[in-house]
Amino acid sequence: MTVASPPALPTGIVDAFATHVARTRYEHLPPLAVAKAKTFLLDTIGVGLAGTSGPHFARISRAAEAWGRGEEATVWGSGLKLPAPSAAMVNAYLIHCLEYDCVHERAVVHPMATILSAFFAWAERAGGRGRPVNGRQLLTSLAVGVDMSGLLGSATTAPIRFFRPAVAGGFGAVSAIGSAAGFTAAQVADAYGIQYGQCAGTLQPHAEGSGLLPLQIGFNARAAITSADLVEAGFDGPHDVLTGQYGYYNLFELGQYSPEVIPDELGRVWQIARLSHKPFPSGRLTHGALDGLRQVMAEGITAADIASVEIQAPPLVKRLVGRPDLDNPPANYAKLCLSFVAATLLLRGRVDVPEFAGDTVLNDPEIHAYAKRISVVDDGNPDQNALAPQRVIVRLASGSTRVIDLPEVYGHPDAPLTDAENRAKFARCCGWAVPPVPDARRAEIERMVDEIEDVTDVGQIAKLMVSEG
Repeated sequence: MTVASPPALPTGIVDAFATHVARTRYEHLPPLAVAKAKTFLLDTIGVGLAGTSGPHFARISRAAEAWGRGEEATVWGSGLKLPAPSAAMVNAYLIHCLEYDCVHERAVVHPMATILSAFFAWAERAGGRGRPVNGRQLLTSLAVGVDMSGLLGSATTAPIRFFRPAVAGGFGAVSAIGSAAGFTAAQVADAYGIQYGQCAGTLQPHAEGSGLLPLQIGFNARAAITSADLVEAGFDGPHDVLTGQYGYYNLFELGQYSPEVIPDELGRVWQIARLSHKPFPSGRLTHGALDGLRQVMAEGITAADIASVEIQAPPLVKRLVGRPDLDNPPANYAKLCLSFVAATLLLRGRVDVPEFAGDTVLNDPEIHAYAKRISVVDDGNPDQNALAPQRVIVRLASGSTRVIDLPEVYGHPDAPLTDAENRAKFARCCGWAVPPVPDARRAEIERMVDEIEDVTDVGQIAKLMVSEG
């Protein structure tokens, strides 16, 4: 495959992103970006299907249905037909509600949840209007969307204080839709301005373990379709929405940013190739502890052998998941509590979707007792958005110590899941769906993703993600 040179970019940040979106074609994507787009397309579909087991799915679907039925787009799992913005909102919740979707670590953003939910709903509607979106357009849209979300977050030096995954993800979703819609650079810039007026997301649900946290992904996915629709209707938006007086970086990121990463990497380093898998359905910031303990347990060490565990990690880890263990925690809180998640691995031997379903594990007194042996220590890393490096120190009852140094955490592109592990995760996720996805349909989804370049209407994928039960 010959890769065409990407277009030259203008100097302004908004204009640079908009030009990248408007001019990038499938032929500009290197093979690695195409391969990773397929990898995380399959992964995101899988976690979205598993999300049908999420605790608030039925409630959110009922609310969305009450706002108006329609035949534009499909809610995954149930097959409910809704207007595209509403379907995007519900499906975004499905993707993020289990804390199992991929992440851009440097940006502290979950881009695919917002991008794919919005894009699929928009594309399904476009197909129904006689403008089908093909697989090559999908891959291109995913690449430019993740470029926008990933670099937008990567340029900040401020500690995360709002829900950056949702807000940056919304800009990525606008980019993805604008690419497939054939927007000019000026139209993409207008869409960014309209999206900025709809940004939503706070870390308070993260602190409390509220189900609103994943729904904020949905709010921004819904907004992305609204932004694109308003542009197509001829509406314009403010343009200096990233570095202006009241722009994103000054308002949301406290004026703390280093924008040079954007022109340095845009169109050169494809951010979709820098996404990290989440091998476990818990906050990504808990995964260092799980990675280290997984390595120690592979030596034959069990929970009974361990006196204490100390995780030395960057301040982001301490601040967001070094929270106290609670008796009878809400599932969303437990997923973001490092000590609880690590104790669950030690005593159950795994951390997967069933561990956070029901009260059996959440109320297990032995797990909560072991959680008290696990601590998180701020290692003083000056980077307020860093996840690694980390050190896991396991002190054994025998008096000996095991030390695991993690330059990167399992799932990172420099410590990746294999293709077989990615497909095994997809199969597990299909099994956690309610009702489970039949093996034949799971295989058909995999085949369609593998051959996505040849798919003439990606909106048809939604038909494979509807329950037969």
